[in-house]
Amino acid sequence: MRTILITGCSSGIGLDAARTLMARGWRVFATCRAAEDAAALDAAGLESWALDLASEASVADGAAEALRRGGGRLDALFNNGAFAIPGATEDLPRAAMREIFETNLFGQLDLTNRVLPAMRAAGAGRVVMNSSVLGFVALPWRGAYVATKFALEGLTDALRLELRGTGVHVVTIEPGPIGTPFRSKSVPRFEKWIDWRASPHREAYETTLMKRLYAPEGAAKGRFELPASAVTAKLVRALESQRPAPRYRVTTATHIMAGLTRALPTRALDALAARL
Repeated sequence: MRTILITGCSSGIGLDAARTLMARGWRVFATCRAAEDAAALDAAGLESWALDLASEASVADGAAEALRRGGGRLDALFNNGAFAIPGATEDLPRAAMREIFETNLFGQLDLTNRVLPAMRAAGAGRVVMNSSVLGFVALPWRGAYVATKFALEGLTDALRLELRGTGVHVVTIEPGPIGTPFRSKSVPRFEKWIDWRASPHREAYETTLMKRLYAPEGAAKGRFELPASAVTAKLVRALESQRPAPRYRVTTATHIMAGLTRALPTRALDALAARL
């Protein structure tokens, strides 16, 4: 039975991926940050434990547990866990950037590096990084998340090149708008880090950003939004294809933006992004 370790499985993309892969015969180690969420997943039939990407000790323990359960072997890793801090870039404190990079980039690299020796020894493996359309296109009010995903894209490309010939395939998935609780889960971090009342962008927060941020789930659904299963479908291809593509894009919006980044001059792309 093939084994996969997935992070960020409490909801959304990670949860859908874990359930789908288990149904396809994979042995799934479905981890998440909070112990209570892991306990609920375990009770639902998934093998789960707490793995907090922001904690080096938790990452070390989580990787060791996956390898222990897999008898020293791990066939795949899906680095999915991440969060956002909505807000203007000039309103982001240094500590906020440190916090988001710990989870969205440093923790993912650390976890990857801890399981790679087992994949190298087996001469096979898949490392799949869940990036975003915001990994190659910047949009306003998303600077912290954009920074982590741009960095993740570069790091993943370098890793893919370095692992050529080892039997370990490194793949990037770039979702666009996906219907998950991701936006609502970013609210506590917005409230923790962004002093919007003292911001030169206060009017924009009140008239635009906060209305979207605090809208009920489903109320702000966009025309290009797809369910989490659309990402899982690409993940299955990345894991089960004999020769996976280096990159899989999800949603029409992502394909459109990829084309526009090649076709439009920077000023035109800026004008478009400013309206999104």
